[in-house]
Amino acid sequence: MKKKMLITGGAGFIGSNLVDHFAGIGYQVTIFDNFQRFGTRENASWLKSKYPQVNIITGDIRNPKDLKIAVQKQEIVLHLAAQVAVTTSVTDPRNDFEVNALGTFNVLEAVRQEGRKPIVVFSSTNKVYGGMEDIVIIEKKDRYAYRDFPNGISEKNNLDFHSPYGCSKGAADQYIRDFERIYDIPTVVFRQSCIYGPRQFGIEDQGWVAWFIIATTFGKPVTVYGDGKQVRDVLYIGDLVRMFDIAINKIKISRGKIYNVGGGSKNTLSVWSEFGPILEELFQRKIKVTFADWRPGDQKIYVSDIRKVQKELGWKPQVGVRAGIEKLFHWVQENKSLFTKLVR
Repeated sequence: MKKKMLITGGAGFIGSNLVDHFAGIGYQVTIFDNFQRFGTRENASWLKSKYPQVNIITGDIRNPKDLKIAVQKQEIVLHLAAQVAVTTSVTDPRNDFEVNALGTFNVLEAVRQEGRKPIVVFSSTNKVYGGMEDIVIIEKKDRYAYRDFPNGISEKNNLDFHSPYGCSKGAADQYIRDFERIYDIPTVVFRQSCIYGPRQFGIEDQGWVAWFIIATTFGKPVTVYGDGKQVRDVLYIGDLVRMFDIAINKIKISRGKIYNVGGGSKNTLSVWSEFGPILEELFQRKIKVTFADWRPGDQKIYVSDIRKVQKELGWKPQVGVRAGIEKLFHWVQENKSLFTKLVR
C-alpha cells in the first residue's frame, strides 16, 4: 500500500523537490498550494508531467475548509506553505501572521480533527533565535564569526522572535511542538537555515543565493544589504530532502523533537565577500553590486549547530558549498525560459 502524503506549499521550491523525491519512491502525494508565488505553476507543471498520478489541490491554509478536505486519510503531512520574506512581514504583518501563525494552527487543527494522527513535519526557521545581540561576534577581513560558538547555534539557544516573520514562524514552531505533547500527534520541527538549489525562483527579499545567480544571468541589478561580510550556513536542497526522509523513517526518534537543520560550520558562506568571487568565476566576468543599509532582523552571522540531528538521526550534509552553487548555476542557465516573467 502506497503511503499517502500531503505537502502544503508543495509547488514551491522546497515543496516541489520533496514531491519529486517522495513521488519518485512510490508515495501517493497530494500538493496543496494557493499558487500565488511566482514559479509555483511552473513547478507544478514540471511535476505533473513527470508524475501524472500526483494530486493537486488549489487551496489556502488560511481557509480551514480547504484543509479539512486536504488532510483526509493522509498518513504524512509536510507543512511548508508560508509567507517567507522578512521584509514582506514588516510591510504587511497581518498577512504574515495569518499565513504563518494562523495558517499553521489551521493545519494542526485539521489534522487533530481528522483523528488519524499523521506524521507532521514543519519547516521553521533560524529567525526564531532573533538577532542574538548577546552573542559576541568577531569581524574578520571577509566575514563575521562567533567568538564562543565554533559549532554554531544549537537548539538550546534562547528563543527571541525578531521581526513579524520571526514572531509568526516562532509561534507556529511552538504550536507544532506542543500538539505532539498535548494531542499525541507525531510532529517534527526543522529550524532551517539558508536552503538553495534547483526549482528555486529566488527574489531579492528571499532566496538570496538563487536571486544573485538569476539577477546576474539576466543583467538585473544586484543589491547587497549590509556590508557583504555577513555569514550564513547554506544547505543544498538535496540534503534537506534527505533529512525529511530520514526524520519520517525514524519517527520514533524524531517525534516531538526540534532540530537545527543547515549546512553547519563546514558549509558557510559570506553573502558577498566569498559568494561574489565564486559567481564571478562561474560567469567569467566582474559583477557590479550596490551596497545598501542593513534590513530589520538581519543577523551578521547565523550558523546552525547540527550536532543534535547528526547524533540522533545520523544525518549530515553531503553536498559542499561550491558544488551546490554550481548545480544551481547550471540549472538556471539551462532553464532561462522559466524566468522571463520574473526578471522582465
